[in-house]
Amino acid sequence: MPPIVEFRHVTKTYAAGTPRAFTAVRDVTFCVEDLEGVGEFIAILGPSGCGKSTILRLIAGLAPQFPQTSGEVRVHGRALNGPGADRGMVFQDYTSFDNRTVVDNVAFGLECRGVGRQARRAEALEWIARVGLDVRKDAHKYPHQLSGGMRQRVAIARTLILKPRIILMDEPFGALDPVTRHNMQDLLVSLWREVQATVFFVTHDVTEAVYLGDRVYVLSNSPGTILHALRVAPPDRPARIMQREKAFQETVFGIRDILDALEEGRD
Repeated sequence: MPPIVEFRHVTKTYAAGTPRAFTAVRDVTFCVEDLEGVGEFIAILGPSGCGKSTILRLIAGLAPQFPQTSGEVRVHGRALNGPGADRGMVFQDYTSFDNRTVVDNVAFGLECRGVGRQARRAEALEWIARVGLDVRKDAHKYPHQLSGGMRQRVAIARTLILKPRIILMDEPFGALDPVTRHNMQDLLVSLWREVQATVFFVTHDVTEAVYLGDRVYVLSNSPGTILHALRVAPPDRPARIMQREKAFQETVFGIRDILDALEEGRD
């Protein structure tokens, strides 16, 4: 079985060949195997502006990050040629359609696929419940009536209802308070195990990366390349418990030392 995602010496330079040329990532190489019935969780850390989001958008096939300037981006063993239904993305900024209710937001992708109204609403209601929202109270609300955590639950449901093999998450919990963030981390772990997808998760939060990830990629200063690919313990306990444990904290402090050294190197 071919790797689910593979980068081979990938470089992305914006405005290449002009005085405004800027290289976001350089010579990025990694391989994530397609673990059947499991999926892997890859957390991506690095200094600000090192190209973490560029990597996600290259996997998604989204312009202007895609296509890469050089190297190969391969998904399911094939060279990537643009966006696809096998990949779903969740952003930090609560992307929702303000004029649609929660149920219609969640069902939007199925509507685009031509699924009938009754079938898509039934599946949307199921997913609203699976992400921890109250179907009776929340399904017919509009996004402006929801808290930040609730809106991210809607965004996750809208992505997972389409059953993507690859889930791309760009700091989805960055704007949430600590308690909500822990709850969302535990929810994400539960749903990830259920859907058995491969997840790429960008964050600035080292604790979050170590808790969620099977592997943590640490990027260099800009232009970003992978300095470390670290195996970490899987999230087999609730976040509020695991994140207090000594071994967990030692891993977090080790990665923070790496990032602190990178920040000092920028001065």
